[in-house]
Amino acid sequence: MKIKKMAIDWLDSRLGVSELLHQQLGGYKLPRNINTWYALGAVIMALFGLQFLTGILLLIYYVPDTEKAFASVTMIMNEVPFGWLFRYLHVVCSNLIIVALLLHMMSVMFMGSYKRPRELTWISGFTLLNMGLVFCLTGYLLPWSQLSFWATTVATDAAGAVPVVGEYLVSFLRGGPSVGAATLGRFFALHVLVLPLALMGLVGFHLFCVRRNGISQAPFGKHYRPVEPSDTFTHEEHHDGIPFYPNYTSKELGVIFFALAILVLITFYAPWLFIPLDALVPADPFVTPDHIKPEWYFLWAYQTLKIFPSEFLGLAVQGAAMTFLALLPFVDRGPERRPGKRPLFLTCYLLGILLFVGISLWGHYS
Repeated sequence: MKIKKMAIDWLDSRLGVSELLHQQLGGYKLPRNINTWYALGAVIMALFGLQFLTGILLLIYYVPDTEKAFASVTMIMNEVPFGWLFRYLHVVCSNLIIVALLLHMMSVMFMGSYKRPRELTWISGFTLLNMGLVFCLTGYLLPWSQLSFWATTVATDAAGAVPVVGEYLVSFLRGGPSVGAATLGRFFALHVLVLPLALMGLVGFHLFCVRRNGISQAPFGKHYRPVEPSDTFTHEEHHDGIPFYPNYTSKELGVIFFALAILVLITFYAPWLFIPLDALVPADPFVTPDHIKPEWYFLWAYQTLKIFPSEFLGLAVQGAAMTFLALLPFVDRGPERRPGKRPLFLTCYLLGILLFVGISLWGHYS
């Protein structure tokens, strides 16, 4: 204990660690009406951390080669001690991250927290959602199963509908005319190196925006006080708020453990939700399965391409929808954030959710 105190005193005298910790933890105040939805950011970070850990453990045995990839995954599942557990955790956790990202985006939209001066916070968060989807897409091919091979073939085929450059886009994504060894190599490099580095930088920028602007109040309850937007930078202070530590961190930990409990339950009792039978068969480029569909988070895009008479039109609608969401803070510029006083937004919000769920279910059962 004496050595520990000496080490802390040594650091404190040179870096002011105690003052920094107090300022960033106990001295940092959050709005009094902050709710559980705000903890989703911490949940996402915890799940990403678990993904990095399980991913590193899987890399020890995984072989990124078309002739050996499926066999290496089979060995991980059947021969490596607890290999099945780490593989299932990695697969299930990737799906829960997308769920958490969607819920986080929906809560931010509902509470109007994307509005000025938090446009950059919204754009970086929306980019993180799309990066999570790209993570899932690149990781999906790595087991080199029948399902992953043909799902990737269908997904990359969609790029061919882009006028003029479509053929070149498909060739660039695949590294050749068809999904093969070059595709696996590119997706592997993206999944284990390029995307993790980009993710760390983007998460850092997103957290910087959150802390720099201050936590926005939930726009309901007796403690809510509207904040008038300013033409100059102003950090949103909450002098009468609650300390970040330990008051809110205890709530965040509770939500994180709840999410981990869901992860464990699915991993042990229902991993088949995310690993269907076609994922247990090695890839065969000469045998096309009867029904190949993307994962649930891409079903809306899959069905959209089927609804319209041309793939280009379907891609254009998807691009327009994603662009609208990305630029939402610049479209909805009114200062009002209370949902009850924004009937047009609330109607569009609910219809958008129903449309997303409805098209996804249509794609699942079509």
